[in-house]
Amino acid sequence: MLENFITNLAGWILRVSNGEIMWVAFYAGLFVAIMTSLGAMVAIFAKRLPEEGVDFSLSFAAGVMIVAAFTSLILPAIESTGSFTPAGVGIALGVLLIYAIDRLLPHEHLTKGYEGPRSMRERLRKVWLLVIAVIIHNLPEGLAVGTSLIYSLEVGLVTTIAIGIQDFPEGTVVALPLAVIQRKRLQPIMMGVLSGFAEMIMVLVGAYFFTLFSWLLPYGLGMAGGAMLYVTVKEMIPEIYRMEKSETLVTLGFFAGFYVMLFLDSMLG
Repeated sequence: MLENFITNLAGWILRVSNGEIMWVAFYAGLFVAIMTSLGAMVAIFAKRLPEEGVDFSLSFAAGVMIVAAFTSLILPAIESTGSFTPAGVGIALGVLLIYAIDRLLPHEHLTKGYEGPRSMRERLRKVWLLVIAVIIHNLPEGLAVGTSLIYSLEVGLVTTIAIGIQDFPEGTVVALPLAVIQRKRLQPIMMGVLSGFAEMIMVLVGAYFFTLFSWLLPYGLGMAGGAMLYVTVKEMIPEIYRMEKSETLVTLGFFAGFYVMLFLDSMLG
């Protein structure tokens, strides 16, 4: 039943888009941006997010990203060429890309603190440093959606749905801490919307680039997968396991996201 839903959804989107894949990418990017923005709007109604809620949300997102990196990106890259080399090269490029951005772009995590060039630490307000950190996390997600759509519309839609689901709590995690820091509501919500818009731009960039250079798609799939794995392993997992008291909840959240993504992917047979 759900497999038929994905197939019918793919057909409907193609008809609405007149068969233009870039319009499909636009709708997919708009969906993830809206989900992030809706999550950010929770800051209007809540004064603070319980620490357990933050941990569960981030661990859920990590579970989704780990599975998506393999089922929607790395394994399709290997299957499309029958070789590990393009996927392996792409993974390395993705890791190096996010590593370079992580080192060169000033940003700040709520727990780990400041990262990036020391000379920029005093030049940007903390709120922008926090937002940049979230945007860095969102770039691989947008790239994953864009490249997977070019590989297969059905795989791309499953990836879009899963990324969109975990973008809702991510949007909340972005906006609420900023609202607490600033004691305001509108600006933190706009920051959350901005992070979703950045993800949408990356969806379009990934889809457009690999439409033009389709022979590079296996490398692109691997690169998106490597970037997502880097963000998950280097940033998200250390962040969510920082407090021992939440370990059980964090682990449950991770496997909840893991199962949701695996279930959605299984619908493709």
